[in-house]
Amino acid sequence: MNKVKRGYSIFTIGNNVFLILVALLCIIPLIHILAVSFSGRAAANANIVGLWPVDFNVDAYVKTIGNEQFVNAIWTTIKRTVLGTAIGMAITILTAYPLSKESNVFKGRTVFAWALVFTMLFSGGLVPTYILVQKLHLFNTIWALILPGIVGVYNIILMLNFFRIIPKELEEASLIDGANHITILLRVYLPISLPSLATLILFTMVGHWNSWFDGLIYMTKPENYPLATYLQTVIVQQDFSKISVKAEDLANISQRTVKSAQIFIGMLPILLIYPFFQRFFVKGIVVGAVKE
Repeated sequence: MNKVKRGYSIFTIGNNVFLILVALLCIIPLIHILAVSFSGRAAANANIVGLWPVDFNVDAYVKTIGNEQFVNAIWTTIKRTVLGTAIGMAITILTAYPLSKESNVFKGRTVFAWALVFTMLFSGGLVPTYILVQKLHLFNTIWALILPGIVGVYNIILMLNFFRIIPKELEEASLIDGANHITILLRVYLPISLPSLATLILFTMVGHWNSWFDGLIYMTKPENYPLATYLQTVIVQQDFSKISVKAEDLANISQRTVKSAQIFIGMLPILLIYPFFQRFFVKGIVVGAVKE
């Protein structure tokens, strides 16, 4: 017994040390980016900034917030995230609810379920999707960013598995009381499904916020770029030809500090909302992924 307890203690300590190291690997780059964004031009260019700002100043944030194109990119991303999450979750819930019923209640359940699974294995591909968006005249509109990936089959499967573990007696009692399926969905299923809903909302929001490739191919005008596409163009491609950056601004401040400020501002909303959804995260994933 003592050997088992000693082994469990060693495993617990080793597991905690490993998780702390992984957490540090995630947090240290964020702290470094924050320190660079508040550092002076010379220190940033000399690459001597560690985890604390050198020659503290907020010029990079002043320039970033004053950059009209950056503000437009944030506004486009906010609109995309709010609309995409709301519409995507509505479709996910309305699809998962009937699919969670037995085949004797919803006759076409198996056909629709396999049709959805088929799209997970065989998608149309990039070129047909691009042509479809072009034919629908969605280029340079917010809908080009939202509609092609409006709902994920993975999210539907998680949601319907969560619905299936809700006791059927609740539904039967509601039907006896005269409730229809819309009422049962809104007043019985959704309040109970809060962990799964919060998890899927977080998945969808982060997906829309971080998505950059669709903005690059569907937005032909740089002023319509979402935030992730804007940052990818400036930071990864180093392409300033499509971005309105004044030459005098680049001369007075370091590009590194501006990029760091833009990165930090871009990820700040997700950092702020994540703690409110995190407490539902594990329960929502585990329960939604279990099929009885």
